Amino acid sequence: MNQPKYLYKSEPLCKHFEFISEGVKGKIRKMVEYTETDAEGIYNLGFGDYDEKTKTIDDINVTNNGDSQKVLATVASTIYSFIKKYPNATIFATGSTKARTRLYRMGISNNLEEITKDFEVLGFQTDNEEWENFVIGKEYAAFLITKKQNNEIRQDTRTK
Repeated sequence: MNQPKYLYKSEPLCKHFEFISEGVKGKIRKMVEYTETDAEGIYNLGFGDYDEKTKTIDDINVTNNGDSQKVLATVASTIYSFIKKYPNATIFATGSTKARTRLYRMGISNNLEEITKDFEVLGFQTDNEEWENFVIGKEYAAFLITKKQNNEIRQDTRTK
């Protein structure tokens, strides 16, 4: 997971992060937000372009700025900061489209060895409607990420 990433800013609660994607379409403001769900201790990971008009995250827009790997690495990096602040939290993540969920699955698959040093990763199987330990090559509709018990979260080691 020693991949380039963007520098990001966060507010003190480490629930809202922002960074600038720089690519073929220029500079685009991105946001990552962790929102507590109705289930105590489970936070939804929201991510997308920041919409200046609505002051919300647009998770449908496809930017095609040519830096998707760097953007995904940056989003993953915020997980380290969030979990460091909320070590007992569980993060729920799914894409706003099937294609985005597939992109997230590929990102987890490509970095699973590094990710599992610090985190447990579960995938939701739609055919049997159950959560299972993430397996490379399987299709999942959503993901749960939790800090491994009795494991101190290391600082994110990805390059900036």
